[in-house]
Parts: sequence; structure tokens; C-alpha cells
Amino acid sequence: MSITEIAIKRPLLITVIFTVLIMFGIGCYFSLNYNLLPNIQVNTVTVSTVYPGASAAEVETSVTRKLEDILASIEGLDQINATSQQGVSQLTINLKSSVNVSDAERDIQRAIDQKKNELPITVKSPVVKKISLEETPVIQAGVTSTLGDRELYDLVDLQIKTALQNVPGVGQVNVIGGDERQIQVNVDQGKLNAYGLGIVQVTRAISNANLSFPAGSIETGKRRLSISYDANVVSVGELENLIVYTSNKNGTIYLRDIATVSDATSDPTAINHINGLPSIGLQIIKQSGSNAVDVSARVKATFTDLQQQYSAQGLKFSISSDQSRYTLASAHAVMEDLLIAIIIVGIVMLAFLHSVRSSMFVLVALPASIIPTFIAMYLFGFSLNLMTLMALSLVVGILVDDSIVVLENIYRHMEMGSDRRKAAMDGR
Repeated sequence: MSITEIAIKRPLLITVIFTVLIMFGIGCYFSLNYNLLPNIQVNTVTVSTVYPGASAAEVETSVTRKLEDILASIEGLDQINATSQQGVSQLTINLKSSVNVSDAERDIQRAIDQKKNELPITVKSPVVKKISLEETPVIQAGVTSTLGDRELYDLVDLQIKTALQNVPGVGQVNVIGGDERQIQVNVDQGKLNAYGLGIVQVTRAISNANLSFPAGSIETGKRRLSISYDANVVSVGELENLIVYTSNKNGTIYLRDIATVSDATSDPTAINHINGLPSIGLQIIKQSGSNAVDVSARVKATFTDLQQQYSAQGLKFSISSDQSRYTLASAHAVMEDLLIAIIIVGIVMLAFLHSVRSSMFVLVALPASIIPTFIAMYLFGFSLNLMTLMALSLVVGILVDDSIVVLENIYRHMEMGSDRRKAAMDGR
């Protein structure tokens, strides 16, 4: 017995089945995640290495080529593209389609760690990262305030960023622009030569003045206390009075004798403006598998709470990009398409077949066909994104065409003298 025969001969069974499917479909719809793009695996891994002060040619010979030799034996490697710039080496590793990117990322990191001693000492640790479409910022916003530039940056970096990272579903918060505090030590080369010192001695003295390590413990009858040695410099004055070198000839040489210490800001590497006003940019990136719409709503609620908390400082968040707007707009568009399609098909059935009953068939059949689809989407781990919503929009059009053709054919068989059951069977 075919599905059509079961539907005609056992209408109560079909009614019960579709009622259950529609109920579960509605429940699965509200359980689906909203994302702008689907979780597509891009078989590409990047390796970024910073070599401070090195020229492009030196980066090429000392870092890039050595990394290429190290990674040449990685399993599943398809192609390596390398770029060497002043102070930076960038490798883009394309993998074969059958390779698991997460496993390949771990293999690349392990291979680099094993041969890390072959790189120059001053090279910073290479950063291995796989490309993921889920790392697109959910929200991009600008922060403005009545505070000074440095005070605003400290507030965002120490307070605002931490509060946003604690929002459920937020994976990473990037701060763009702003004036970051930096203690600058400008060494006078003439004075350095006059005292017969080198820059290495100055850097070593400053490094040794910023040490903190455990120094044992004190035990009593009831308690045990830990002792730590804390010699960190906490002010510019302490840094100026730092002893660089002591000799019988020149006596004690302080840092202020050979350098100027200033409490300044670092050179800007990025500038952020919102509505034409200087600001500090924030990029909110969600955790993998999180609902982008829910994360966006929580972040915006946190923005409101922070504005109230720091109202005395005139803190204001201006959202420039919100991924949830596009995602929700796409989801609402699909629902509107479905509703419009049902209405149009109902009107067509009423106009050409002169049957209200046929119009009611369409009003029930189209939603009953679309809503259970959400069950399959939930079970297979799909989300409501641009791709799946576009597919649902196309399916609505197909269902509209098929419903018109099938109903018209059933009526044609009825006009040829068949009863309703036989006309439904033959027309189908």
C-alpha cells in the first residue's frame, strides 16, 4: 500500500501523525540556533610569527624557510603560501579536503614546538590558527566617554572587556584603537657612551627590577604562611631611581642619569571612529555552537547595564554592526514567504476551481509540509542561517507549484466521472 493509499483510506492516522509532527516541529524550531552563516569547514590553517626588528629578507631566511621545512612533512598537506614582511612571517597552509582541520592544527602546533629551538631566540612563539567562519564578530560597537583617552582605554581594557567576556556564549572580545598606557625609557646614547655602558646592561637592570617569585614559607603551630619576593616597579619615580651600574670610577649610575622616563601612550596601530567621533572599537565573537541571536541580545543587555553603571563617566556604546539583524530578517522573510504563498495559492484555488474546500486544503497542507522539516534540521545539527533559510524559501515555491498541479488534476478526474477517492488516487 502506497503513502497515497494510506492517506486516502486511513485519514485519521495521517491526521494524528501530522499533528504530532507539527507539534514536534514547532518545538524544534524554537530550539534551533540562529547564525548568519553555516558552520563550514575551511581546510586552511595560518601560522603567524613575529620577529621584532628584522628586515623582510632576514625574516625570509631565518623564519619563513625554516617553518616551511618543518611543515613540509605534515600529513594531508596540499599547498603552502608564505609571505615575509618586516618583522612578520605569515604562512597559509591549504590542506586536502579529506583532512580533519582540528587534527591538522594540533599536528602543526606540535611540529613547530618540537623544532622551535631552530628559530632565532628573539622570535616570538608562532601562532597557529585555523580559519573559521564562526569567528565573524556578532557585534561591532564603538565606546565613547567623557573620560580622557588613556582613562577610557584603561576602563575598557580592565573593566568593560572583562564584563563582556563573562556574558554566556561570548568567546572573545577584541579591543581596537585607543591610547594604551606605556612607560617609555628614552636612552641618551651620548651619556651611555660617556659612562661606558651598553644598552644590554640597561635592559637587564630594568628586567631584574620587575621580579616576583616565592621566597619560602613560615610555619607556626597553627598556621603556615607563604612568603613572596615582590620587587616590581610601581611608579615612574622608582624607575628613574633604578640603579643601572655601580663602579669605583663612576660611582652609582641611576637610570635617570642616562635616560628620560615618561608615562606616555603607545604608538597607535589602529584608529576607530563611530559616527565620525574618535572611539574605542569592540568586536564580540561568539563561542562555537552558540546561538548568535541569543548572544547578541545578551551583549546588548550588558551594554545597557554598563551604561547605567558608568553613567557618571558618560559611557556610551554605539553598535555599528549587529549580525542578529540580518539573521532575524532572513528568518522573518521565510515566514512571510510561506504566509504569502499560502494566501496566493488559496486565492488561485478559489478563483479557478471555485472551491473553498480546495483553498482550505492548501491552508493546511503547506504548513504541515514545512513545519516538520525543522525536526530533521534539529536532528542533523543544522541552524537557521542564510543557506538553510534560502533552501526553505525555494521549497515553498516548489510546494506551491505542486499543490496547484495536483489539486487541478484531481478536479479534472472528478469532472471525468470518477468519485472523490478514485480521483484523488489517479490525480495524485
